[in-house]
Amino acid sequence: MASNVNDIAERGNDPHFQNKETNAFNTHEVKEPYKEPYNDPHKVDNFNHEKISSASRTPTSEPAVLEVDSERGMKDTDYREKEISGSPASYSEGEGEQEQPSVIRRIWNMAKPFFFPAFWVLMTGWWIAGLNLHRHDIGGPTESWLIPFLLWLAITIRLVTLYVSTKYVTKPIAWVWMKLIYNPHKMIPEKMRLPLGAAGTVAVFIVGTFASEETADNTRANRAVSLFGLVVFIFGFYVTSNNRKAIQWQTVIVGMLAQYILALFVLRTQAGYDIFNFIAFLATSLLGFAAEGTAFLLSADLLKFHYFLLGVIPPIIFFVAFVQLLYYWGWLQWAIGKFATMFFYGMKVSGAEAVVAAASPFVGQGESAMLIRPYIPHLTAAELHQIMTSGFATIAGSVLGAYIGMGISPLALISSCVMSIPASLAISKLRYPETEETLTAGKVVVPKDNEEKPANGLHAFANGSWLGLRVGGMIIAALLCILSLLGLVNGLLGWWGKYLNISGPPLSVELICGYIFYPVAFLLGVPRNGDIFRVSKLIGLKVVANEFVAFAAMVSKEPDNDFLKLSERSRLIATYAVCGFGNISSVGIQIGVLSSLAPGQAGRVAKVAFSALISGVIATLTSASIAGMLIVDSAAYTKVSV
Repeated sequence: MASNVNDIAERGNDPHFQNKETNAFNTHEVKEPYKEPYNDPHKVDNFNHEKISSASRTPTSEPAVLEVDSERGMKDTDYREKEISGSPASYSEGEGEQEQPSVIRRIWNMAKPFFFPAFWVLMTGWWIAGLNLHRHDIGGPTESWLIPFLLWLAITIRLVTLYVSTKYVTKPIAWVWMKLIYNPHKMIPEKMRLPLGAAGTVAVFIVGTFASEETADNTRANRAVSLFGLVVFIFGFYVTSNNRKAIQWQTVIVGMLAQYILALFVLRTQAGYDIFNFIAFLATSLLGFAAEGTAFLLSADLLKFHYFLLGVIPPIIFFVAFVQLLYYWGWLQWAIGKFATMFFYGMKVSGAEAVVAAASPFVGQGESAMLIRPYIPHLTAAELHQIMTSGFATIAGSVLGAYIGMGISPLALISSCVMSIPASLAISKLRYPETEETLTAGKVVVPKDNEEKPANGLHAFANGSWLGLRVGGMIIAALLCILSLLGLVNGLLGWWGKYLNISGPPLSVELICGYIFYPVAFLLGVPRNGDIFRVSKLIGLKVVANEFVAFAAMVSKEPDNDFLKLSERSRLIATYAVCGFGNISSVGIQIGVLSSLAPGQAGRVAKVAFSALISGVIATLTSASIAGMLIVDSAAYTKVSV
């Protein structure tokens, strides 16, 4: 990470340094950062102004650099002193030209030292008053003391770091890390670390799955089936791995363990439930504001009919515009960078893989790849496989409102997406391990977008509204064509099956998928009361058509809709299993996006595409398996509050 603004400018003008930065095969030996916690280059304030090239590290060395280079200059946090003193932090571009700040920017820089303390006092007063007025409230994300406290704590920490060096926090954390984790870990013989880690992970899975009491729809027998299904998925990918000898088992073990711990936190603890339920509440409320614009353009009375076109598409347009505004401010890049750093450190993946995996639930399968656009021509086959897997394993925030509007639980959707991030990394590296040297080994980078940036926030929001309109139009067109095509195929299959005396349900795509994916639904732990066949049909619809079609079938209010008979447990497992872009049409989308960004990689992309599709689908199914192991009160996680 760069140490300060002057150092960044000096790097940009030093040809020798530029050569070092772009040399991906420089193997200069460096110290591992965890061995020197007080000189860890990840700690901005302890960098000591050393110009250490991130690319000079070998792929096997510890991670070395974190850079989040956004449009708004969020590349370092050491410019906090310039910000507070009223001097805007700027970075040299081209031949050292610097953009002069506007009048509004200069006024803001002068007021900033007084604004932040005043804002903190206001938030502290709000928090204390809320605790006093609602001290007798019990339960509920908006009434719980935990959510306001966490919000106040996050704001306090962020404001404190503007004025106080982070070394006062990072040094104690580094000391604790060294004493409690790193040193004991180094004392274990190297040959024993992996077996002990695997044994510990298995123990966590077994205890967490079977320790709690049984409920009517979550017996230990059902949990055992879900656990067995997870083992089958992992073993199947190990057997079919592209290179079993090259598998990095730390990535696989940490990924599966992180997925399970996240599920434990959400599904078994009140704090986890409150936090994710609060996030779901915020998402639902935010997307619900789109109804204000729809009512103005049309009529509030029309919204009562819950038409798909009026209830689903407007929130998508609004959310895409809102995301573009966040991107202009630099908040989205900051959040993605923080998420990416966690997976980057814990799972030993390249920086490009970490960024895309962290971004996929926010911006979607195509847009997440565009965040690392400059690196795509240099990605290895394993990195391309991972990037595509991450896109297939989750859904995007732009369609979250669509599913919520259809009646799908936002809590289940959001938790599924978060759980699928480490799962996609683990499954992809199990199926297609890295065997080459990666360009972004040792650093997490969100590069600057070279496209012309908006003039201001209003311009960015307007551009986002146009982009949202195009996204909404694409969804409408895709659904219209896919549903029409399915109707055509079902009609042909029904006509063909009539001559074979296929009675009862007519021969259809859903019926065929129900039989093909029946073993998969069984391995997820779906109750054996007739729901296995129903869930298998939903999984098949999701893979053959898309998740929109599967969700629409699951919540359809038609009297003859067989999916309305699903039990709460089956409905929850189906929600997790369907929550991903892993379908045949998405293969074409990802091939098109990646090939257009890097034409030279088109062959590699096409080669790994279907393997990535299967990996993404299975990564989503592992989240469904873990939900089947841990869920206790299924009804609480399938309800929708609107």
